[in-house]
Amino acid sequence: MSAMHHLALGSHGVEALAEFYQSVFSLERRATNVYETGEVRSIWLDLKPGILMIEQTLEKVSHVEGIGAGLFLLAFTGSDSDLDTFGLRLEKFGCEVETNTEKTTYARDPEGNRIALSSYVAL
Repeated sequence: MSAMHHLALGSHGVEALAEFYQSVFSLERRATNVYETGEVRSIWLDLKPGILMIEQTLEKVSHVEGIGAGLFLLAFTGSDSDLDTFGLRLEKFGCEVETNTEKTTYARDPEGNRIALSSYVAL
């Protein structure tokens, strides 16, 4: 019972945000869910293990600076060479690197959620 099942992000632009995560982090699409009208309600991406569920919302999106209560960062694993090209992949979506450490690069996705790519390996 200890494995992650899913994380969910509310989004004003489900398809565009899913495209961002698919392109920048190489996540594969597992499902596209639609309303009865045919409009996209959510897109689920494979985190291996777990799922990133990008769900349509009409609510105002709020963002946390630094460390906030609840989920405040989505950090993905990559190699040192992935870190070298991360900024270029972000630029394709109009996003910029916010900060760097030796092994982690921080940025925001197109809707302002804090993200990171890290090559740090915990002992």
